[in-house]
Amino acid sequence: MIKRIPVYVWLLTPALLFVAAMALFPLVYSLVLSFREWKLAQTDMPGQWVGFDNYWYLISDDPELIESLWATLIFVGFDVALTLLVALCAALLLQKPSPISSFSRILLILPFVMSPALIGISFRFFLNPEFGVLQFLLSFLFPVLEGRIWLADRWLSMTAVIASDIWHWAPYMTLVILGGLASIPKETQEAAQIDGATNWQVFKDITFPQLKPVLGIVLVLKTVFALKAFDTIFTLSNGGPGTSTQTLAYFVYHTAFHYYDLGYAAAAAYLLTALLMVCSFFYLRLVFKK
Repeated sequence: MIKRIPVYVWLLTPALLFVAAMALFPLVYSLVLSFREWKLAQTDMPGQWVGFDNYWYLISDDPELIESLWATLIFVGFDVALTLLVALCAALLLQKPSPISSFSRILLILPFVMSPALIGISFRFFLNPEFGVLQFLLSFLFPVLEGRIWLADRWLSMTAVIASDIWHWAPYMTLVILGGLASIPKETQEAAQIDGATNWQVFKDITFPQLKPVLGIVLVLKTVFALKAFDTIFTLSNGGPGTSTQTLAYFVYHTAFHYYDLGYAAAAAYLLTALLMVCSFFYLRLVFKK
C-alpha cells in the first residue's frame, strides 16, 4: 500500500523548489560554465567546451592570479591574527562585570551590524588627504606619514583595508570570546590566585587552555570570512593601487566584469570555493569535536 505523503511535505515543497531554483541552478550552471570559453565582449552565448583549460591556465600561467594569491595571503594572515589578538585583549579587559563593561558590550555589536560596503566608504572619507579625520590624526601622531596618500601607496592601502576589517569584526569576536570566558569555572582561577599565581600565570596555565576550543572556532570562522571579503575592498581601495589589494574574491569580480571573461571567472570562483571548503571542513571539525 502506498504511504500517504504528510501535509507538511506538500507545504514545504514550494519553498524547497524556490531554494533549488535560486541556489542550486546557479551553482550547477557556473560549474558547467567554468569548463567553457565565454568572453562576453565577443559573444552573448557560451562558447566552445574547453575542458580544464581554464583551470590549467589559472594555476599555471596567470601572473595576476599569483599577485592576487599573495595579496590574499597577506590580507588573511594579518587580518585574522590581529582581529583575534584585539578581540582577545578586549574580552579580557571586559571580563569583570561593571557598568562600563555592560555598556561596552552593547556598543560592541554596532560595528558588526554595519554594511561592509558602508565601512569601506567611511574609511575612504576618514583617510582622505584633504579633510580626512583619521588622516590628520595619524599624521599628527606619526610625522613620517604626513603628506602620504594612504590609498595611493600599496602597503598603506593594504593596511587601511586590514584596519577597516578589524574594526568590523573584532567587536563581534570579542563577544564570542567573552562567552567562552564566561564558561570557564571561576573557582580554579581563584584557587590559583590564592596559591600565589600571577595574572599572567592564571591566564597561561588555566584560562588559555580552556579557551582554546573557542579560539579555534573563531580563528577558522574569521579565516573563511576573510577569504571571501569583497565589499570593503571594493568600496575602499577598489583593489588598488595596481593589484596590491586585489584578493582572490576581488580577482573573480575583476575578471568577470572588467575583462568580461565569464568562463575564466567561474573557474577562479571555484578555486576560491575550494579554499573556503577546506576552511569550513576544519571549522566543522572543531565544532563537532567540541
